[in-house]
Amino acid sequence: MNSKQKKYDIAYLKMALEWAKLSYCKRRQVGALIVKDRMIISDGYNGTPTGFENICEDDENYTKWYVLHAEANAIMKVAASTQSSLGATLYITLSPCKECSKLIFQSGIKRVVYNKAYKDLSGVEFLKKAGIETTHVKDI
Repeated sequence: MNSKQKKYDIAYLKMALEWAKLSYCKRRQVGALIVKDRMIISDGYNGTPTGFENICEDDENYTKWYVLHAEANAIMKVAASTQSSLGATLYITLSPCKECSKLIFQSGIKRVVYNKAYKDLSGVEFLKKAGIETTHVKDI
């Protein structure tokens, strides 16, 4: 990867980290940006669906099953717009889970750049197998 691309990757990941701070989740805050032609076309963070209370954890501090992941929110947001994620790059603060990696693949995103690795890397492995470029950028 060239140094100019790495500079952009770090800048967008820093923005995704800021976006993560908008999440009401206590256990883990995750942010995502979808970028196409150096333009941010969508954003998202993890949280409950629109209209639900902004509490992500139950009484035992487990994440509620219906909490949406940051990348799922960003993909759904772009799907409801006039933009297309075909050929775009997803910047995310935490590597995608198995379920979200299927959404990423189906949405036409061609590249995923993430900061922290989730404990289960099967989502990343799926993306690599599907031919989607995945980049782990730790040094931000």
